[in-house]
Amino acid sequence: MLKFSKMHGLGNDFVVIDAINQSIELTTDQIRFLANRHQGVGCDQLLLVENSQLEDVDFRYRIFNADGSEVAQCGNGARCFARFVRDKKLTEKDTIAVETASGIIYPTLQQDEQVTVDMGMPHFSPDSLPFNVTAEAIQYDLSVIDDETITLGAVSMGNPHAVLEVENSEGAELERLGPIIESHTLFPERVNVGFMQIITRSHIMLRVYERGAGETQACGTGACAAVAVGIKQGKLDRTVRVSLPGGDLMIMWPEDNYSLWMTGPATHVFDGEIAWATINNR
Repeated sequence: MLKFSKMHGLGNDFVVIDAINQSIELTTDQIRFLANRHQGVGCDQLLLVENSQLEDVDFRYRIFNADGSEVAQCGNGARCFARFVRDKKLTEKDTIAVETASGIIYPTLQQDEQVTVDMGMPHFSPDSLPFNVTAEAIQYDLSVIDDETITLGAVSMGNPHAVLEVENSEGAELERLGPIIESHTLFPERVNVGFMQIITRSHIMLRVYERGAGETQACGTGACAAVAVGIKQGKLDRTVRVSLPGGDLMIMWPEDNYSLWMTGPATHVFDGEIAWATINNR
């Protein structure tokens, strides 16, 4: 039997698997099955908890989208990861050093069960996403279809993000524009797409179309990306409340050469087991 936990961060939901005390090797098809909401467990992303081989690092954290693709970073997943390793008594630390494909992160469990994560510095260089444009800019004009052009900001938070400012996030054309921008030829590794409505300099509304998953209830790296782009464009303060469909995150970027900090909840839903025979038939 494969043991797992179902968790979510503001409705962005995860299947979290302890790959330290279980021998785990999942194929792309098996991950897709586990993520399937009708036939499997159901999730936006699957998270693997592994031992790190790096000195002074507690764990390794791997993230797979619902389509089976592996990605480098997930902010809501990082908070759930921290809650999981504490709940399962894999560590007694409040601040945990975690290896990801985009570097080391340090989630900290707070007394109120909120989790704060050092999300690292945003990178605006097009090569960091990657984004195939000739030069770095604060804003870019992107041609989509039928001679339509949209304006966006672009930033890497360990994974690539395009951020569009919209008048009304609820009325944003996410279902139409999200897949077009996600798979645009100028983003060779695809891109997450944020639709940001600025309410005040310290509060935004945000919806995110995540690559490989579609719209999710919340996206931690997407919230960081939107705030970073808004600050870079001179439209936001250094501490911003980000309201997503699943709830609110607090994002703080003290100075340009510092990390962004994200604080929000991590919720355990249930523990379960699924037969390997069922998974192996996929």
